[in-house]
Amino acid sequence: MSYFRWDGEDLILDCHLQPKASSDEFAGLHGDRLKIRLTAPPVEGKANAHLIAFLANAFGTSKSQVCLISGELNRQKRVRIQRPGKLPDLPGLSR
Repeated sequence: MSYFRWDGEDLILDCHLQPKASSDEFAGLHGDRLKIRLTAPPVEGKANAHLIAFLANAFGTSKSQVCLISGELNRQKRVRIQRPGKLPDLPGLSR
């Protein structure tokens, strides 16, 4: 799968965000990115903060261990998850 790669103990995810969705969820693949639906609106960084909290919960880590690498003002985002504690059931994702 091309939407993730390992950088040592850290996981790098390429995401496509869909803000203002009806629920927070992983929604399969969008091209070569992981599609993530979030209920937060795309204003004043709310969707980014919500994405970080959602990913921290899904990967069993703290919010401080999830950081946005690129795409702050874009739907296409790259995120680093430092030493994830668990791996959710996503297509092809493994260690």
